[in-house]
Amino acid sequence: MHVFYAPDIKVNPCLNEEESRHAVKVLRLSEGADIVVYDGCGGEYVATIAKADAKACLLNSITEKPKALPKPYRLTIAIAPTKNLDRLEWFAEKSAELGVDRICPIICDFSERKVLKTERLHKILISAMKQSLQPNLVRIDEACSFGSFMQEFKDFNGQKFIAHCHNEEKILLSEAIEAGKDIVLLIGPEGDFSDAEVALAKQNGFIAVSLGEARLRVETAALSACISAAIKNKRM
Repeated sequence: MHVFYAPDIKVNPCLNEEESRHAVKVLRLSEGADIVVYDGCGGEYVATIAKADAKACLLNSITEKPKALPKPYRLTIAIAPTKNLDRLEWFAEKSAELGVDRICPIICDFSERKVLKTERLHKILISAMKQSLQPNLVRIDEACSFGSFMQEFKDFNGQKFIAHCHNEEKILLSEAIEAGKDIVLLIGPEGDFSDAEVALAKQNGFIAVSLGEARLRVETAALSACISAAIKNKRM
């Protein structure tokens, strides 16, 4: 069955205009068609189209399916937006498929992109949720400063890592991750984190990690972290 997104399905049994247009105009679904609906919070429903309207498909016969067991960890990636937005969008899509829970765009000292609009990223994450058959929608934050992010996560009760290329001894992320624990990882811009940012992160309990010997692009480095977390927690 085709999968759709309706965050308010329990109180409003209706697809929004974008989802309705896709159902009626693209997929050619009509009254009586059975569909699957995700609410983005882990809820999965089987429903029937009661009115095939391209602006607002009404649903009935809605049945909630038992929720799957939650992942044993939550993964937050704080990433400096890339100059080329296509690369950040690619990361958002692939990381959603691999189980990231939250993406926090951070503006750093050496960031080439200082402004980021998240509307398109949000749509990409919705599409990735449906495509990968995972009913939890990845949270995408508005871009914030490095300092603001540090303030929010200073008391984070989990594993905190910063991946950088500065010349110092670092442990491999794949070895540092502990199964079953929440993770937050900082990935810097093309020009890396500044000395001051690395120092501030360490003051707030972040551990410096390496992602290997190869020099990775921003989005590749962030995606490798998603893979490492999934493997450590036996999700791949």
